[in-house]
Amino acid sequence: MTHKPNDSQPHDTAPPATSEPHAANNDAALNRIGDALRGLRYGSVLAIVQDGVVVQIERTEKTRLGKTERS
Repeated sequence: MTHKPNDSQPHDTAPPATSEPHAANNDAALNRIGDALRGLRYGSVLAIVQDGVVVQIERTEKTRLGKTERS
């Protein structure tokens, strides 16, 4: 016998509720990511996430040489 899901039941698509420490950590992480982006002309910002929490932020900045500096 094949079980068919009941389409009349609502599907829970909401993300799981966050606890306050995680929310505070995420707010702080967003601020730090914004700081890392500020003034960045060429490069990247990478956020490392574990268990839904940002644990590391990496900023890589490139320096572009002008045509006169390449010669």
